[in-house]
Amino acid sequence: MTTPVSLALAIGALVAGAVVGYFLARARTRREEARPPGPTVAELLERLVRSSANGIVVLNRFGDMVLHNPRAYELGLVKVNQADARARAAAEQVVETDEPMEIDLSPLEARGRQPEAVLGQVRPLGDGFTVVEAVDHSEAIRLEAVRRDFVANVSHELKTPVGAIALLTEAVLDAAEDVEEVRRFGGKILRESTRLGQLVTELIALSRLQGAERLPDLNVVEVDAVVREALGRTTLSAESADIRITTDNPSDLLIEGDRTLLVTALSNLLENAVAYSPAGSPVSISRRLADGMVEIAVTDRGIGIAEEEQQRVFERFYRADKARSRATGGTGLGLAIVKHVAANHGGSVGLWSRPGTGSTFTLRIPAHVRAEPATEPAKGAKTSPAPRQEKTPERTPRLVVTGQDSPDHGGNL
Repeated sequence: MTTPVSLALAIGALVAGAVVGYFLARARTRREEARPPGPTVAELLERLVRSSANGIVVLNRFGDMVLHNPRAYELGLVKVNQADARARAAAEQVVETDEPMEIDLSPLEARGRQPEAVLGQVRPLGDGFTVVEAVDHSEAIRLEAVRRDFVANVSHELKTPVGAIALLTEAVLDAAEDVEEVRRFGGKILRESTRLGQLVTELIALSRLQGAERLPDLNVVEVDAVVREALGRTTLSAESADIRITTDNPSDLLIEGDRTLLVTALSNLLENAVAYSPAGSPVSISRRLADGMVEIAVTDRGIGIAEEEQQRVFERFYRADKARSRATGGTGLGLAIVKHVAANHGGSVGLWSRPGTGSTFTLRIPAHVRAEPATEPAKGAKTSPAPRQEKTPERTPRLVVTGQDSPDHGGNL
């Protein structure tokens, strides 16, 4: 039988429990209200790891993965849900020494466009845990290789004419009494010095196109004017090689760019076509508008370029026919300049070629969109100035006008 005392104690316990529960719930509610909205620190750290551009793997003392991000798979740090064996071995050593270390995690077999040079850093986290961070240095390695090749090529190309000038000068001094020999060696010195000057000029132009130097302001340029000026520059070399250059009819097309650079690029294409064409063969220029791009194509009936070399001809100092290029005095920089001029104008340069048949180089530059005729503005309305446009120089006679050479730019020779 329940006594009044026991009943009172039970009621008191219930009341005390309710009071304690109330205050605990209130304290928990206050903590939740005081907590700032948004993700927790742990969630932010997980996001940081997953979004990192470096491959990250956390290992325990047994070499098992505790945490990793998607980039670790891309760099080859993780394969088949296991960390790279080199990374696990390094992690064991770091746990023993408690000192960070760097390891080479580059793929043992480079295939396709996967990373070629991966450097890993292993650091201790304490309690037997380690973190392996992998960084892709492939692009830096490739750039360094290009730089070394460029320096080596420049040294070789400069050494050739400089050495020739020194030898020819000695020959002139030895033959000082022979007027004919002096004249002969003097002509050779002049050719070598001209080639040296051309090489230095093109190196400077190429460095400006590739460097951080800002290009001049782009103007509205007439394509026909660029073609005429490039033809004028190439006339002498074409006549000397007995090459007949033909063009299609004027197009009245406009592009936005730097006229000097565009003329240089087209002149390089023409000089290249003349240099690699047999005497008496034709070279043609055609132009058209296609998909918002102005296409200027230079077609020759020369030696052609093998398919495996067609991508390399735009590299600096690369020559498809080294013996012929030496004979014509080429520097190996002309097509590299064309490529960078096109890129700096938001365009591109294409190539179609077949050995023994000829080649077609097509320079593509975005076309200038002609403004619609403006209606007469209302009184008091502000008008914006018209776009800047270069003045067309006085027209000079073109070489030959014909429509039969590659009118469709298709490269079908």
